[in-house]
Amino acid sequence: MDQTFFPKRTTTADKDFQFLVARLDNELWNELNEDMATYDPHNKVPDIKTALLIYVNEEPAACGCFKEFDPETIEIKRMFVQKAYRGIGLSKKILQELERWAIEQNYSQAILETSIHFQTARRLYETSGYNIIQNYPPYVGLTESVCMKKSLVK
Repeated sequence: MDQTFFPKRTTTADKDFQFLVARLDNELWNELNEDMATYDPHNKVPDIKTALLIYVNEEPAACGCFKEFDPETIEIKRMFVQKAYRGIGLSKKILQELERWAIEQNYSQAILETSIHFQTARRLYETSGYNIIQNYPPYVGLTESVCMKKSLVK
C-alpha cells in the first residue's frame, strides 16, 4: 500500500505536535534511561511559531521545530519520528524542511544538540552537513551532549 506523506508548518501549540513531543519525552525518560532531569529543562519549546509535522496517511508521524539562537542562527529542537515510521526517511525530510523554512526567514546557520548515545541521529546530521562544535550554552560542560552546526548558505 502506498503511503501519502505531507508536511504541515504549525506552532508548538498544535495538538499533534504536542502529542508527538509527549511520545518523544516518554521515550527519552523511560526507554533510553537517559539522565533527563538534566536535559528536560532545555527541551521545553513553548510559544514557538516554527514547528513542523509530517503526516503519513493523515497520522502525525514526525516532528521538529526551531527557535532563534541569535540573529543569524536557529537551533533545531524536538526532532522525533514515531517508531512505526522510522527507517523511511522522515527525519531527513523534517530536517530539510526546517532548514528551508529557516532560510526563508533569512537565517544563515543552524545549530543543534544531540546525545552521544544517539548514533543514528548523529549520522543523519553529519550526512546532512552538520559538523561537531564546542558545546554552546546551556550544554557547556555536559559530557553526554554533542553540539553541531551547519551553514545554510550555499
